[in-house]
Formats: sequence, structure tokens, C-alpha cells
Amino acid sequence: MEKFYVASSFRNIEAVNYVTNQLIDKGYLHTYDWTRNEKAKEEQTITLEDLIEIGQSEKEAVMESDFVVVLLPGGKGTHVELGIALGQKKKVFLYSQDGAIKNVETTSTFYHLPEVEKCYGTLEELVNKIAASDNVISRIGDI
Repeated sequence: MEKFYVASSFRNIEAVNYVTNQLIDKGYLHTYDWTRNEKAKEEQTITLEDLIEIGQSEKEAVMESDFVVVLLPGGKGTHVELGIALGQKKKVFLYSQDGAIKNVETTSTFYHLPEVEKCYGTLEELVNKIAASDNVISRIGDI
């Protein structure tokens, strides 16, 4: 069974939970649910030790996954997770509801690498695109 991780920001928590639940319902295994991490939500009570623990858990989850879903807009952590996924030659599904990643002035070069599958439209369409990609999601070896 293929494993996945969803990278995004807390402002997209509903979308993250929707995609996560849909993929689990389709039989995929979720490597880590950072949305349940109350320590990260309560920034005023977070410590450096908390950040170390959270960062380690998220890094391990990205590395354990077969593919990573990135829901934009994302913050610093989202882009670090994208970088880890690319460095580990993971398949990445990059979702931008409005297609803003096509804007040359604001996009990232990393969004346009061959192992990044750009996805637009609804979250349901994203999930269907991922499900239709079975057997090609595994590690990208020769890119």
C-alpha cells in the first residue's frame, strides 16, 4: 500500500483534512497527521524542544512516504517539506486551486520540475488525479 504525506499550512487545515481522509478512504496510508499537533497551533506556548520534535516527525514522515501532496498556499515548512520530497526523489502532487503557480513573477522554479505533477481545480479532482496515477507514484528513479 502506498504511503503519503500532505504538506500545507494551518490556514488550509480543512483542505488538508479533506484530502487526507479521501486518500485514506481509497486505501492509501498516511505517514503523519500534523494537523493534530496542538503544540504547533498554540505558538505562544511552543518551545524549541517542541519545534525539534515536530520537525523530526515531519521530516521522517516525508521520507517514509511514497508521494507527497503539497497544498498551496503554504509557508516555510511546506516548502522545506517539498524540498525534502524532491531531494528524496518522491513524486509530488502540487495543488493550486487558482493556478497561480503559472505566474512567472511569483512561482518557484521547483514547482516545474518533472517529478512535480501540477494540479488545479477542485480538491476532488486532485484526489482523483492521484488515484489515477497508481503504479507511477513510486520513487522517481531516473529524473
